Amino acid sequence: MDEEFVSRAMAAATTLAEELHLRADAAVVIHNSNKLALRLLPCDVFARVAQVGQDAAALEVELALRLAETASPVAALEPSVKPRVYERDGFAVTLWTYYEVVAPDLDFPSAYADALQRLHTGMRSVEIATPHFLDRVAEAERLVTRRDETPALAEADRHLLLSTLQSARERIHSRGAAEQLLHGEPHPGNLLSTRDGLLFIDLETCCRGPIEFDVAHVPEEVSAHYPDVDHALLAECRRLVLAMVAAWRWDIRDEFPNGHKHGRDILSLLRQGPPWPALGTLAAG
Repeated sequence: MDEEFVSRAMAAATTLAEELHLRADAAVVIHNSNKLALRLLPCDVFARVAQVGQDAAALEVELALRLAETASPVAALEPSVKPRVYERDGFAVTLWTYYEVVAPDLDFPSAYADALQRLHTGMRSVEIATPHFLDRVAEAERLVTRRDETPALAEADRHLLLSTLQSARERIHSRGAAEQLLHGEPHPGNLLSTRDGLLFIDLETCCRGPIEFDVAHVPEEVSAHYPDVDHALLAECRRLVLAMVAAWRWDIRDEFPNGHKHGRDILSLLRQGPPWPALGTLAAG
């Protein structure tokens, strides 16, 4: 969000908090990209703010509530207010528990893999309508083919991304792996190390697919601890995820910091060929 939108979003979140009897004299920006993450003080509540119609906040709230019933390792909604999506001044606002981040334990890779496995176990007991992971692949393909939405993408790079997305999708589909509800993007940026343990955030990307699609987002030293992974399928999922993320970096609406550089780095990796690095390795670097 640009400065004007940030200012309006902060005002919407603080006004909402006051209406809900949460004292919010200040709002500290935690993260600003396509959505705004705020720490409201002194009530110490975490607020996520997006433009109405440009988010999946309702799905995220419902999924957080359902997963809480399974004791899954996910961040909790703010318990003192009704768990729902609030709309103020054109913004969709959700309110969450704020967690102090602590240093991870020395066995972090093993703990990360265990948390992801427990999340997958909890998700298997949740019935909820979500997109299929191949729907997200199709969205990335459409983005690459629409030059007006990716004008800075060179034609050779466009061809590389499109061919990679299509071939990886076909190879993954042909393996016929079992599918279930997934986080969608469980990379290190969506994992908090807290006094309550490791907790996943940003559930709005959830989808259905093979667990290898989720595992493709974590660092290699983490995936090494995840049991019963189909490593050939994991490799194809890593290639697919790299191509999807590269496509998003060229979207004219993308607000990822240094997005084009990130996209060029991934394109270089795709040209180099296998072994494909995990997205989480890049995010942690």
